[in-house]
Amino acid sequence: QVQLVESGGGLVQAGGSLRLSCVASGRSYSDYPMGWFRQAPGKEREFVAAIHWNTYYSDSVKGRFTISRDHAKNTVYLQMNSLKPEDTAVYYCAAALLRRGVSEQRDYDYWGQGTQVTVSS
Repeated sequence: QVQLVESGGGLVQAGGSLRLSCVASGRSYSDYPMGWFRQAPGKEREFVAAIHWNTYYSDSVKGRFTISRDHAKNTVYLQMNSLKPEDTAVYYCAAALLRRGVSEQRDYDYWGQGTQVTVSS
């Protein structure tokens, strides 16, 4: 019943910027965590950022990425600046129905299909 759809991925040069969007349909997640994870080839999916009442970031993106949300639109954004080749991955949006935590895959109930971000050097 609940679907998450990511958009905004693409190819960008190192140092450039992209903004990812995730739209949730079916119900509102305005009161519970929404997050972004990413998975690079040959690696496990890792936490990137999350937002509830506060924002949370992995050390690797802190200071470069900004997560935000529009409650009325059921949309979460990930503004990515100063992109590096190591940011190349499929980025996944996630949403929780209740708060357990914010930085683990098991904290979330719904996942999008992912959007590819490729950063060239």
